[in-house]
Amino acid sequence: MIWIFDQESISWDELTDLYASTLLNDVKPDDWKTAFSNSMFKCFVYDNGKLIGAGRALADGYDCSYICSIVVHPDYQGRGIGKAITNKLTELSAGHRKIILFASPGKGGFYRKLGFLPMLTAMAIFRNQERAIKVGFVEAS
Repeated sequence: MIWIFDQESISWDELTDLYASTLLNDVKPDDWKTAFSNSMFKCFVYDNGKLIGAGRALADGYDCSYICSIVVHPDYQGRGIGKAITNKLTELSAGHRKIILFASPGKGGFYRKLGFLPMLTAMAIFRNQERAIKVGFVEAS
C-alpha cells in the first residue's frame, strides 16, 4: 500500500466515489477539494493504484486538531486501515492541546480503543439538522 500526505495528485472524482461507496454520496468533488485543501493534515491510501482510504484533520497548529472524514472502501474494511489512518492523523496532530474526532453513530467503541473518549460538552449545528437527528449525529432538543 502507498500512503500520500498531500493532495497534489488526488483525483477528486475518485475520492468522491470512495466516500459514495460508504453511503456518503451527497458531496461533490469540488466540495471534497475545498475540505481537504483547508485541512492541515490529510492522508490518502492506495492499493495497486486504487484509492482505498482517506482522512483529514483540520488543525490550527496549537490548540485544536479535529479529525474527520475517515473512510475505507468496504472491500478493505476490517484490515486495520481505518485504525492506521486515525493513528497517523493523531500522530500528525501531536502537540495540539486537544484532538477531537467526529465519529459516525455506532463507531465510538472503535475510536475508544484508539484512546479517544466521548465528549460531554460537544454541540453541533448541521446544515441539515433533520438528517443529523435521523442518523444519530445529534439529539433532538
